[in-house]
Amino acid sequence: MPASLTRRSALALAAAAALAPAFARAQDEAAPAQTLDALLEDAAELDALETVLVSRDRTLLAERGYGGASPDRPTNIKSASKAIVSALVGIAIERGLLEGVDQPIAPLLRDKLPADPDPRLYRITIGHLLTMRAGLERTSGANYGSWVASRDWVRDALARPFVEEPGGAMLYSTGSTHLLSAILARESGRSTRALADDWLGAIDGFGITGWETSPRGIHLGGNQMAMTPRSLLAFGETYAGGGRATDGTQVIPEGWVEESWTPRTRSRFTGDGYGYAWFAREIGGRDVRYAWGYGGQMLYIVPELGLVVVMTSDETRPSARTGYRDRLHALLADIVAVASRR
Repeated sequence: MPASLTRRSALALAAAAALAPAFARAQDEAAPAQTLDALLEDAAELDALETVLVSRDRTLLAERGYGGASPDRPTNIKSASKAIVSALVGIAIERGLLEGVDQPIAPLLRDKLPADPDPRLYRITIGHLLTMRAGLERTSGANYGSWVASRDWVRDALARPFVEEPGGAMLYSTGSTHLLSAILARESGRSTRALADDWLGAIDGFGITGWETSPRGIHLGGNQMAMTPRSLLAFGETYAGGGRATDGTQVIPEGWVEESWTPRTRSRFTGDGYGYAWFAREIGGRDVRYAWGYGGQMLYIVPELGLVVVMTSDETRPSARTGYRDRLHALLADIVAVASRR
């Protein structure tokens, strides 16, 4: 081989070697995005799934709508709205409208107590309502229909018999978060919806488009709230950002974020930890905090990665006993694996 060709070959090899690291980095950076797109494409096999949105450090990585659903179309987030009620409670405490999580609720709702109240009602605190440990018979599940059929949801929830001691085992009950909604409205003199619009209004992209009220005009604390998936993502990004909005405004007290995410009890149905309206479990090898609504309305936050994932689903179909919720957890695990490579 002529010397000139040998020199050219050597130079070409040297140039290729020099470019290889950059090329490899480019491939590594591109691969996760491609994999994420593929994951969301495959997720169409979940026939109840309507939207998936993925962001990291407030940067949208991917979003997808299925079956005609769209990330900017309002949907009922069901019990995922309990996390929003929890945020409002934290803000109310910081503003001095409420004393704190150890504050008893009976004096705040004294005119709604039964005629001959069980003495244990005076031991229930705001913290017990947030963690579903009031001890009162559940108003969710089989009891939900009779509860919302009553003329006064607050009075009905407080009249339920005790099946646990206050501060005892977790009893998932939307009546508990509805009592918080009633307390917020009473102590502020404004509707819970007005508080949410005002106190959370600094969150760019956040907005509630519909929220059911009780026959007494109190917004249903912890259910029947409509917003777009993008709005729910913006709320989750605020929590992931330590309670700060995109412009740096401290919307939710930073300490409340950590308090909300600290497990204080455990679900007897899933074994997952539960804080102030947030579930806690490990998914994909990472600690995850999530809000969950009937049918598979999910707001996942992976604090370690700055990752926020929203999944919305057909609100009329159950997600727990069918195994659908577990499939959503598995989808999140795959998303976490992709994000961990970025």
